[in-house]
Amino acid sequence: MRKLVSFVIPCYRSEATLPGVIKEIQGKMSQMEEYDYEVILVNDCSPDETFGTIQKLCVENDNITGIDLARNFGQHSALMAGFHYTKGDIVVCLDDDGQTPAGEVDKLLDGIEKGADVVYAKYINKHHSGFRNWGSHVNEVMTRVMLGKPKELYLSSYFAARRFVVDEMMRYVNAYPYVIGLVLRTTKKIINVEVNHRDRQAGTSGYTLGKLLGLWFNGFTAFSVKPLRISTVSGALFAAVGFLYGIYTIIKKIFINPPGLVTGFSALMSVTVFIGGMLMLMVGLTGEYVGRMYISMNNSPQFVIREITGAELNEKQAEER
Repeated sequence: MRKLVSFVIPCYRSEATLPGVIKEIQGKMSQMEEYDYEVILVNDCSPDETFGTIQKLCVENDNITGIDLARNFGQHSALMAGFHYTKGDIVVCLDDDGQTPAGEVDKLLDGIEKGADVVYAKYINKHHSGFRNWGSHVNEVMTRVMLGKPKELYLSSYFAARRFVVDEMMRYVNAYPYVIGLVLRTTKKIINVEVNHRDRQAGTSGYTLGKLLGLWFNGFTAFSVKPLRISTVSGALFAAVGFLYGIYTIIKKIFINPPGLVTGFSALMSVTVFIGGMLMLMVGLTGEYVGRMYISMNNSPQFVIREITGAELNEKQAEER
């Protein structure tokens, strides 16, 4: 029996690259007779003609569904939106810029067939900018420290997952989803396969420093309490240091400095400013957790869909008739 593979592609500023990505998927899947496939394209409120390109691709292909989000929710929310419209036994996520080689999806599918629950592509040579590589490195450290990711596991935006993993991820309905965290808390049977990495086919990356910072905050505030524990330990450490410094000051005043001499003003101000800054940082971190809880309690949506076109829409119209 042929298995169905669902490709989910979040799209942003990709009107020039999407046709090439779809063509590569079609070429590769036509060679793999044991699989059928569908493609879910999620336009994350791109300011260019990305959704127009998606509509054209849906007209030309009866197995492509286009989803247009009402505003920019971010890559992970776009993925979650796409997951809700997948029907495949295996779900494959990849980028819209052609850097992730759809022509090597057989390596990911082979890893699934051999027993893995999730297979991440590991790039032999990365062709990202220095900024993106730095962001990937920070994300690697963050997921290892905060989320317990195994050191040897490489995470990327190109991965394949079994149906039950995707179903479990969709149970998360709160705002600020973080797909990596959802995967890591669902299964430990995760492996890497090596694939090539290419230069971006056209345009520039939509990732900015602000988006990367938002992504990291999502990771460690939604799926880990370690930052709060670090704050607690830091507070205890600073309190101990302050107590010891107070004892040292008293001893110094009595036995070293003559009475009436005021000393240590600069050191006192430095310590006060430092401790004050750390307290503000810790209070802000706690506020970040509380704020996200408040937003979740108010049922802030992961995504809002403005329009659906293509295969999904055609199926609904056929059912209504």
